[in-house]
Amino acid sequence: MAGTVLPQGYCHMPNFVLVTDGELARARHDPAYRQQLLAQNLDLLLAALNKLRSANAAPGPTQATQIREGVQLAVRLADILHKLADQIGNPRAA
Repeated sequence: MAGTVLPQGYCHMPNFVLVTDGELARARHDPAYRQQLLAQNLDLLLAALNKLRSANAAPGPTQATQIREGVQLAVRLADILHKLADQIGNPRAA
């Protein structure tokens, strides 16, 4: 995608590996693994939000909406991680 011109207000998403069916099945039965997947995805989301924020000193309406939605998702992921940490007794993620 390098060199591709995007409409104003859009940015390139980094390449990432999709979660496989096997990983999803494991996450359903292994809370520690589920926590690991959630934490990795939260880190990716926060990095993308930081990149979007720093690329636009004065974000337009589209970027502002993307940042707001990303922050809302990050908060939801963090809440899930805290609840999961309480369930499995992992104070590191709490």
